[in-house]
Amino acid sequence: MHYEDQVNQIVFGDNLPILQALPDAFARLIYIDPPFNTGKVQKRLSIRTICDEATGDRTGFKGKRYRTIKVGQSSFSDVFADYLAFLEPRLTQAHRILTEDGSLFFHIDYREVHYCKILLDTVFGRDCFINEIIWSYDYGARSKSRWPAKHDNILWYAKNPDHFCFRYDQMDRIAYLAPGLVGPEKAARGKTPTDVWWHTVVSPNGKEKTGYATQKPLAIIERIVKVHSFPGDRIVDFFAGSGTTGEAAAKHGRFFYLVDNNSQAIEVMMKRLARFQPELLNYPSGVPIGATGGLVNIDNDSTNAKG
Repeated sequence: MHYEDQVNQIVFGDNLPILQALPDAFARLIYIDPPFNTGKVQKRLSIRTICDEATGDRTGFKGKRYRTIKVGQSSFSDVFADYLAFLEPRLTQAHRILTEDGSLFFHIDYREVHYCKILLDTVFGRDCFINEIIWSYDYGARSKSRWPAKHDNILWYAKNPDHFCFRYDQMDRIAYLAPGLVGPEKAARGKTPTDVWWHTVVSPNGKEKTGYATQKPLAIIERIVKVHSFPGDRIVDFFAGSGTTGEAAAKHGRFFYLVDNNSQAIEVMMKRLARFQPELLNYPSGVPIGATGGLVNIDNDSTNAKG
């Protein structure tokens, strides 16, 4: 595998060996949105497909018919003990590939944030924890037996707590809740965000929607990219999912390096990010993207697939 500074790249495969092959100081910013450890067993069915116009059971590239052959099934136990063991070597590699002034943004929810923070304290050092950002939204059903959970947690760790990229002047401004109390000049300028970010989820009917189940709002990632990196920097997301990190990076003059082991995610990203001309690495030669003539994951939440 090769990598270049001024190229957008999407990589298909298990993120751990891919991360291990990257050089030190590879990126100034890493954003990841790993699986949330929901307590479910996430199953992965491995299949191989061959072109078969007569008896094919699925339609692939350019309408061709493919016949499915099941070659095995595996699962990922999405529970506490296995989850931290799964994350730890990947976070260790994330720390290694950051530049000295680089930052990791780790997106998780209420179920695991406390355990993940302890793990991140161990990997990065407790003094490298800078902020916990709360992404708050008001969408979906409301529990009648407890306070409804309507937020995610984003943990920010700097590789060096005394020297990190934080471009205050690149912050977007938000409206005052009571503009009449601050005067017309301040009201027009708006205020800088705090560590609680109010933003709706991706609308099921909106233009931003890709159809990928775990897609996160572009504006959330854009805010991180603009403040914590410079134009020309490389941004890494090794649980890339729908490619939101890639779009946020490229829109603001950065280059992206995205990794996922789910061929459906690769298909979504290649379509979504086509205008940025990404290079696709590691995908089986001769296999149409989306027709999945190689090993793929179906009907599951991939262990690499989020975002």
